[in-house]
Amino acid sequence: MYNDSFGNSLKRGYRGLPVAIRTLITLNVGVFILQVLLGIISPAYSKALIDAFAFYPEWQTALFQPWRAFTYMFLHGGTFHLVFNMLWLWWMGRAVEESLGPKTFSVIYLGAGIGGALFNIVAAPLLGFNPVIGASGAVYGIMVSFAMLYPTMPIMLILLPPIQARYVVAGLIAIDALLLGSSDGTARIVHLAGAGVGYLLMKSQQRGSGLGKWLIPVEQLWYRIKNIYQQKKSRPKNDHMYSVSDVEIIDETEQSELDEILEKISEKGYDGLTDAEKKKLFELSKKN
Repeated sequence: MYNDSFGNSLKRGYRGLPVAIRTLITLNVGVFILQVLLGIISPAYSKALIDAFAFYPEWQTALFQPWRAFTYMFLHGGTFHLVFNMLWLWWMGRAVEESLGPKTFSVIYLGAGIGGALFNIVAAPLLGFNPVIGASGAVYGIMVSFAMLYPTMPIMLILLPPIQARYVVAGLIAIDALLLGSSDGTARIVHLAGAGVGYLLMKSQQRGSGLGKWLIPVEQLWYRIKNIYQQKKSRPKNDHMYSVSDVEIIDETEQSELDEILEKISEKGYDGLTDAEKKKLFELSKKN
């Protein structure tokens, strides 16, 4: 009974996560499990996965293998590395996504991670051409965004009194700056650059740039592909084309309404929706 209750609570907590954070945590944990399984079969397999998708701070590699600036964020060097990143992402990222919406959140997260990796190319001649893995640069961008949105929010740390978010994040950045160039194998320049890019993106969002609109074309393409697949799957075998046409007209109307609501969320956040729009979003999400 206790195990069932704990399992159900865990499922509810997971399903209750904002969509972007839930997706990112799932991908990171899934890739880490793959790393572990490959390592059990043969350490060479796990190494081959890292060699194929880690980021190498060399302009030639970045130019001809650009996917590495994205894929390196989903690889981790150990359990602690993964848990540390995912806890900070869950802890601070939830409030950021709920305030800005999933698209704007995703732009800041990916922008900080990619920007941190690319800046490492500039710093590599001084700090070394070492491969980089981990979501830390992206997570630092989200942490900075949290501190900008909720600067006085008290953060509880072990054995310490409550500290305001701005000081916690500033302290973590200061530690990385002090240890920059150390031989502990941590890509601290990626952390610092990710924090810097996160700050710039958050400032841009606060000035009204609407970062979420960058992902609207991707999202619309995804929904179109999904609708085409669903229509083909549900198409009847007889020739009553008038009923198929009616369904397609309704789908297109609902999709247009959904696109408008999602665009509004990207600009003003979820709280910017009216009660009617929130109800409509819930109804459409159940259909999708």
